[in-house]
Amino acid sequence: MRVLVIGSGAREHALCVALSSDPAVTALACAPGNAGTRAIAEPAAVDVADPVAVAALATSWRADLVVIGPEVPLVAGAADAVRDAGTACFGPSEQAAQLEGSKSFAKHVMAAAGVPTARSWPVGGPAELETALDEAGAGGGSAPYVVKDDGLAAGKGVVVTTDRDAAVAHGRRVLDAGGAVLVEEYLDGPEVSLFAVTDGTTVLPLLPAQDHKRRDDGDGGPNTGGMGAYAPLPWAPPGLVEEVLATVLQPTVDELRRRGEPFSGLLYAGLALTSRGVRVVEFNARFGDPETQVVLPLLETPLAGLLHAAATGTLADHPPLRWRDGAAVTVVVAAPGYPERPRTGDPVTGADAEGVLHAGTTVDAEGTVRSAGGRVLAVTAVGDDLAAARQRAYEQVARVRLADAHWRTDIALAAVEGRITLPAGWVTSP
Repeated sequence: MRVLVIGSGAREHALCVALSSDPAVTALACAPGNAGTRAIAEPAAVDVADPVAVAALATSWRADLVVIGPEVPLVAGAADAVRDAGTACFGPSEQAAQLEGSKSFAKHVMAAAGVPTARSWPVGGPAELETALDEAGAGGGSAPYVVKDDGLAAGKGVVVTTDRDAAVAHGRRVLDAGGAVLVEEYLDGPEVSLFAVTDGTTVLPLLPAQDHKRRDDGDGGPNTGGMGAYAPLPWAPPGLVEEVLATVLQPTVDELRRRGEPFSGLLYAGLALTSRGVRVVEFNARFGDPETQVVLPLLETPLAGLLHAAATGTLADHPPLRWRDGAAVTVVVAAPGYPERPRTGDPVTGADAEGVLHAGTTVDAEGTVRSAGGRVLAVTAVGDDLAAARQRAYEQVARVRLADAHWRTDIALAAVEGRITLPAGWVTSP
């Protein structure tokens, strides 16, 4: 099988690592790729936001399977273009990808499917923003305000704050730029990321993981695309995956198929385990970053066959997934100034070690690896348990060099120390 991966981040590097170890894969390319993927996958130039260019590359490279990593090409319709050109593609259609591209669309789908989620108020103008914040009944020392960009925002389009002025300012920035906003009720309890591979009918959930969104230790600082992750979750309640499959994932896939917009690819459910049960925080239409970096190293099932089965509608015939024992932790090494104004162009050393996944890197004319994005590396380690994986990850972080780099020192620490608890009154959803 000739497999073409579209994208240039650590998620795509993790996909390439998993695919390169699959004996069914005879050729592997990553477009455009980064300094890390070049070691295991052929690089290729492509504008990922141009569906025609993506499809043309798939055809010229003679791909048997295209795996689209980022959300931008999916929302632009790249998966449709690839399939129309006659190549199997792992990724939802443009219409189905609106589950991530439009939070309002996702809310409509969840309402029709009976999927539990936060109450929300769509906002189209400044007056509606003020009214929505009033109706949300937040702030004033109670639950925070939650204001979200309705469209794509690279994981950074949400403000959660008890400061009403800050909530209004974020909403108005989006509105003034021509976007739309969603105000939501605040959801208490720990958050969980759960991926599921689907062909539009059959749904196979993967291991749950937890992402760390805030930039600084103790969940301080601004929201980011993700500063680290770990899997599995030792504190997760029994039967969580089965419950989410029954109440969230399968109903959503069934509803989209009923609408004539079947979702085939990776459905990512961001969940809150609240005092009222499981609630959906958001959907993504692709593998999450950095959660992919900890889920895939624990998957024993060959990845190419799994993704190809989803892309060709044969997932019901695929064998049950197999998982390795142990745990995985990834720590993101970010450029100075991330996420607001990351500095790029600095040399990076120590990034060729095992487990170091490249997120935002490039190679200059002299062969030096340099930073090329806000999140530069995702340092990943596997261990017999979460504590061992965490220790190994931070030992490896200490070996990489990037001037003025920033990383959190507490990834997975609360889970290792047993400090993550479900909210009082948490119950399994009916």
